[in-house]
Amino acid sequence: MSKKILIVRTSSLGDLVHMLPAISDIAQHVPGAQIDWVVEESFAEIPGWHPAVHEVIPVAHRRWRKHWWAQQTRNERAALRKNLGARQYDVVLDMQALMKSVWLVRQTHGKRHGLDRKSAREPLASFFYDVKHTVKFWQPAVTRQRELAAAAFGYQYEGEADFGLDSITDGVQVEPYAVIMPSASRDDKLWPEEDWQKVFTRLHEHNLDLKLLSGSPAETERARQLVEGNPRAQVLPRMSLTDVAKVLAAARMMVGLDSGLTHLSAGLGRPTIGLYKASTPVRTPLEGPAYTASLGERGSAPSAETVLSAIDQALDFDDSAHADLTGGNEPD
Repeated sequence: MSKKILIVRTSSLGDLVHMLPAISDIAQHVPGAQIDWVVEESFAEIPGWHPAVHEVIPVAHRRWRKHWWAQQTRNERAALRKNLGARQYDVVLDMQALMKSVWLVRQTHGKRHGLDRKSAREPLASFFYDVKHTVKFWQPAVTRQRELAAAAFGYQYEGEADFGLDSITDGVQVEPYAVIMPSASRDDKLWPEEDWQKVFTRLHEHNLDLKLLSGSPAETERARQLVEGNPRAQVLPRMSLTDVAKVLAAARMMVGLDSGLTHLSAGLGRPTIGLYKASTPVRTPLEGPAYTASLGERGSAPSAETVLSAIDQALDFDDSAHADLTGGNEPD
């Protein structure tokens, strides 16, 4: 008999990546789990990558809040309310614990689970759950989500985090390039240009080309300036999340600022180095099955020398892992 489950976690990109191992755990430990997921429309591709997700239900809160009372927005909100109201779930699990996620939870039918007031980022949200769970705040995001899911469904998880991204990684051949993410949503996360140039030089010494990611036109221009005159560097055009994930999956490694795409690279099992300057890696370290390094701290950017050392370690680690898989020899 199936157990109908609704997951509420709408954003952001990195947070959704951190959710994926919890979905794998639920699928493993809850017999007959049928998992639907409410997610922000711009990130709707991410839940769809996981084989255990039955249906993705998009919400457009980011777009709606710009024109909350416009007729089109009101019509779309009414359609979502009707959609959610027509469904009956055994468990509705709010894994965001914000008032904007509670707004969605209140439109659902089913036993509502979430964090208690001491565990939630916005304590007021806890008053709207039928069942409240305690999860320690100061621990990695992947662990928090796995613990919340385990508490909601009454199991003990074990083993390494499984991000469930085989749909992206299966059959991918790694190519000789590194992905670079030099941009961020906030200027206080940026890393000095001269340090980036040292990184580019080291990656070229390892015979790697560069593929730079960017989002907004301003970020694209910044990326172009960073690699101006560099014949082995390419600033990639804006792509879908699935296409970006495929680029990451085929990369030899990634070096990026603390961003959702950097966390996605780690989850895809590529050697990944994250540069933290305006946030702490205590709560959101890079996690994945390959080499990861979460360097720096809030108010203290990592030095270029530290990052260069991590690059060498990451590539050595990947070489060793490849040798283990091939018995120390390249295939004929």
